[in-house]
Amino acid sequence: MRGAPLALLAVLLAGAAPAASPLLVTVTEVRPTGAILWARAARPGPVTIEVGVARVEAAHTVTAQAAAADDLIVRAPLDGLAPATRHRYRVIQGSERVDGAFTTAPAADVPARVRFVWSGDLGGGGLCRPAGGEYRIFRAMRQRAADFFVFAGDTAYADVACNRPGTIPGAGFRATTLAEFRARHRYNREDPAFQAFLRQTPVYATWDDHEVRGDFAGTSEPLMPVGRQAFLDYWPVAAGDDRTRIYRSMRWGRLLELFILDTRQYRSDNRLPDSSRKTLLGAAQRRWLLQALPASTATWKVVVSSVTLSVPTGHPERRDGWSNASILGLAPERGTGFVTERDAVLREFRLRGVRNLLVVAADVHHAEVIRHQPYRDWAFHELIAGPLSAPRGRPRPLDSRLGPRTLFARGGLFNFGEVTVEPARLTVRILDEEGAELFTHAISPEQQGVGRRERRGGLATRDSPSAARAGATPEAPPR
Repeated sequence: MRGAPLALLAVLLAGAAPAASPLLVTVTEVRPTGAILWARAARPGPVTIEVGVARVEAAHTVTAQAAAADDLIVRAPLDGLAPATRHRYRVIQGSERVDGAFTTAPAADVPARVRFVWSGDLGGGGLCRPAGGEYRIFRAMRQRAADFFVFAGDTAYADVACNRPGTIPGAGFRATTLAEFRARHRYNREDPAFQAFLRQTPVYATWDDHEVRGDFAGTSEPLMPVGRQAFLDYWPVAAGDDRTRIYRSMRWGRLLELFILDTRQYRSDNRLPDSSRKTLLGAAQRRWLLQALPASTATWKVVVSSVTLSVPTGHPERRDGWSNASILGLAPERGTGFVTERDAVLREFRLRGVRNLLVVAADVHHAEVIRHQPYRDWAFHELIAGPLSAPRGRPRPLDSRLGPRTLFARGGLFNFGEVTVEPARLTVRILDEEGAELFTHAISPEQQGVGRRERRGGLATRDSPSAARAGATPEAPPR
């Protein structure tokens, strides 16, 4: 093996972040026995990837060819890994080398503790990489030593130019070609703090609108295919044989299963009136979700949705999220959101006896922890975080049909969330860009239920109290 043995990488990685390298790396889609190692080379030519178990010198070596036509991107599927094991890797091209690490998921029957962080909205509204600085929130996120990061959309703002004074040049354009969309992802990925974080923390990513164009619907957006290709080039997923599919699930031991949604590719046009024919998920994704989630044997089921269930976004004539509520949180006579589909999915979850459901989201540029009780005998939590670096928003009234009760809400700051799952409880934290804990809340798991008989009246229509809402306002945040 070249250079220092993998057994010494723990020492190297434990200290200060390494100097910036033209080699970029990320590990995605970690499973019990596999993962995807992504790298962008410094130049065309061979790239060597060495992977081994921490504190063991033997390493598996893969060589891939970086080509200009592929934006110098190489992807190495890693198979045959040991479950629940810390692995070290090294990416080498010529004199350049980058070291990193990741932990594989435990087997599905192991009740292992797990911690993940989540957020979204990076480099939006001109709040791009600062000249002489970095996206410093990733330094705080790295200190949390999470098992993985859920990047819940707006991984790049390809439709908003980074041309404010005091920002690093290289993204002062709105992307319309594959090369430009790739360049916008690369611009964020090159940030030193982000790279230091990614070298230690694997990622499960999904997209939202700004990877293509604000509030777009994939069924009517001509730039969707090229924006999707650039996203998947930079955030490879393991979602089966369909190379355009983004939605998928990921199991982490007995305690946790993630269901990661694609809220863009298959959605109906936002301007259409809400009805049983309007869809945000598309028929195939909705069918998958309604089959896979109720069948999960994990204690906690976490749905990753890049748009929130309860916070109305967009404009009344073209709502962009699930909710079509008014600025007061009330149901309109003629809404344009996706409430019919949302409520049908939630109703099916309740009827199938789903317990311990959480929805993790970003998009609205403020942090919020909400307990929804749309039925008297059924409740779940929605966890919202962000932005990482984008215009800061404010909390505002929630969709009253979900019976929401806000446990915490805070706007006006960059932030991320953390979830720690243990056999006896799940703990959610909201943290600011310095890593200060703003809020902590523990949730005990419920016993898995059985199917329930539908009661008359459907979802709740009453307003519910919203406690601890800092700076609540009916105004939509800048996006």
